[in-house]
Amino acid sequence: MSNCEVEIIGKPVKDMYGAPMGKILGTSTDIDGSIQTVGINCGSEGLKQIAFDQLVVQSEVVIFIPKWRLDSQRLLKQKELVIRRLNALMEIVSDNDSMKSDAEIIHEKYNTKLMTLQRTEYEITSELDNRVVEIEEQEKSVKVLLFDAKVQLKSNEISQETFDHVQNETDEMLQHMKHEKDEIAKVKSRLANLSLEDMIPKVSQSSVMPGTYLKDSSEGESAETRLPEPPISTPSPTGKTQLMAVPSQTKSSVDPESDWIKRMTSP
Repeated sequence: MSNCEVEIIGKPVKDMYGAPMGKILGTSTDIDGSIQTVGINCGSEGLKQIAFDQLVVQSEVVIFIPKWRLDSQRLLKQKELVIRRLNALMEIVSDNDSMKSDAEIIHEKYNTKLMTLQRTEYEITSELDNRVVEIEEQEKSVKVLLFDAKVQLKSNEISQETFDHVQNETDEMLQHMKHEKDEIAKVKSRLANLSLEDMIPKVSQSSVMPGTYLKDSSEGESAETRLPEPPISTPSPTGKTQLMAVPSQTKSSVDPESDWIKRMTSP
């Protein structure tokens, strides 16, 4: 058993917003000893197998990163790089038209890659749409539960203290869902608006090589490819779970005394 396995087994797992998921029960490794998946004991929901690259291991807690976020981050980086290379190629051709024939092969390579990324983008966008539908269904269930608690309060079946506890917990869940939906919307917007015209330097239309992907984009849109981080909120009335932001580099170490670690390790 590797040192990494020893360090993570038994640690609590939380999502990006600080909501508890369970504890790490064990790991599955490849023939070379590298960790492939991690088993999380989720209580009544049973054992969940999570890919190791979806986890960020910290000193006191392990953070779960949803797959759609990793896929979107990877696609944004790849798409930006291909577009930048196509733009650089077109700039070279515009400076020296005699090199146009020499650049055709490389241009075709990058343009084909961009078309492939467009198909991947369609698949990821569909995945994001499905996730939004799931969140909205969960929101409905939470709101029904809260409304039923209000009825029970009015009928003197539960105390005001009990109702306040239900309301605080459901409000926190709804807030988490809203932040995830907002982040998905921003990711979809960045994917849709990342095109050749968003990259600099600008290239004249006459220098564009045949078959190059050009797409209209909204004026003033940012071409930034780093995914938005979940916003950090003030403490909830109960003083329990708070929102957290995940570090941009999942493999890097983080100061155990940092604020977000303190929030993650709070009861």
